[in-house]
Amino acid sequence: MASSRKSPKNSALPERVAAVLWRHVRRGDHLVAGLSGGIDSVVLLDLLKRAARRHGFTLAAVHVNHQINPAAASWATFCRRLCRRLNVALAVKKVELARGNSLEATARAARYAVYAQLRGDAVVLAHNLDDQAETVLLQLLRGAGVKGVSAMPEIRIGDRGMIIDAAPDLYGRRAAVLRKSNPQSSIFNPAILRPLLEVPRSEIEAYARARRLDWIEDDSNLDTAYDRNFMRHRVLPVIAERYPAYRQTLLRASRNFAEAAKLAARAAAADGGCDDELLDLARLRGLPPLRVKNLLRHFLAHQGMVMPNARQLEECARQIAQARPAARLAIRLGECELRSHAGALQIVRSVPVVEAAADFERAWCAEKLWSLPELGGALAMVATRGDGMRADLVRGHQVVVRLRRGGERLRPDARGPRRTLKNLLQEHGVPQWARKSLPLIYVDGVLACVPGVAIDAAFRAATGEPAIRPEWRPIRP
Repeated sequence: MASSRKSPKNSALPERVAAVLWRHVRRGDHLVAGLSGGIDSVVLLDLLKRAARRHGFTLAAVHVNHQINPAAASWATFCRRLCRRLNVALAVKKVELARGNSLEATARAARYAVYAQLRGDAVVLAHNLDDQAETVLLQLLRGAGVKGVSAMPEIRIGDRGMIIDAAPDLYGRRAAVLRKSNPQSSIFNPAILRPLLEVPRSEIEAYARARRLDWIEDDSNLDTAYDRNFMRHRVLPVIAERYPAYRQTLLRASRNFAEAAKLAARAAAADGGCDDELLDLARLRGLPPLRVKNLLRHFLAHQGMVMPNARQLEECARQIAQARPAARLAIRLGECELRSHAGALQIVRSVPVVEAAADFERAWCAEKLWSLPELGGALAMVATRGDGMRADLVRGHQVVVRLRRGGERLRPDARGPRRTLKNLLQEHGVPQWARKSLPLIYVDGVLACVPGVAIDAAFRAATGEPAIRPEWRPIRP
């Protein structure tokens, strides 16, 4: 644990942070500070605590325990004590990291997954001007495009005031729902706010000394085996000898890249044919090659996909340009595919092939999230009213999932005839490749529901009646 006991000094840092807060924070907002326990996040928490009453926001904190460093438990203890002293509510979240090529990237992804599920208007992070410069240079060395080299924005709004359902429906579609309409949802996607982004690390350190703050030192920050530490300790000191203002210069460069990225996004929107989940093939084929690749980047980024490398992107554009209009495209991108259906491209998550599909059957044990890994996802059994299957006809009865065996029928309209499932799937535009793992819900041996397609009239809840609405949640890469 590090600390300083020097005399306090005046600092302009609170005013600089206040200016950012006035731009982005509304009275009554709830902010959550990302607290690692290091000097940057401790200073940020101190600044936010001092500003909360003046700006009229409430404040909490979150500490993500990556469980990598042997001292991780003691860091969480430090954060608890600090927040208890400041009277700030703290949530400590443990994450499990999959071992891969980049532990830094995996840890970052785990943190942001935690942030996306926090209840709040914004998660406030302590990235500073030095972090920004390091990010720009690292992205350049990785060959990132203009969006990647734009580095970190002061604020990133994830549909503020709304939630994006992190679980697309059975066919990859995503739904935007007002947060107020579903207060029980666990996915909130708050904004990401960085009020220290134009503040050099030296000023943060000076403030910590002046305020006599305590913080922890992460010994891994000295390990130059990590790319960012190598940049920080070995490369940037040499650059600073010749270019002492490199931080501000790289900040200006990142803003220029950000403007170029915005223009590229506007060009993609103007080219059209791109909505939340579909990319119109006819419009795509009518574009010059550069705009095809730009629109593909825009579409894949919107879907949360890892951006393909230049060779993969070129191959996507080539296949799209050369394929016949009626051809069925299937372009592999990591754990996903770009597939064509009904004149549009969409992203398809790889689904395991179920062996002995004709015999597949899985019983429901009244769980809220009914895991079906063999089908590549889970069914969320959402309690609601008037929009789903009658709760009294589901709870306490034998409910199972089966796959298509041929000849299935159900009556979506009580005034109409029984319909073949094949016709219903065609009417709803369910692609052939999605039908083989389509979960069919049976109640006491009777086909009651095909999620996302139809509910049999005999099982459908009336307006205001307690109901259970099955929602398919595919496994995401």
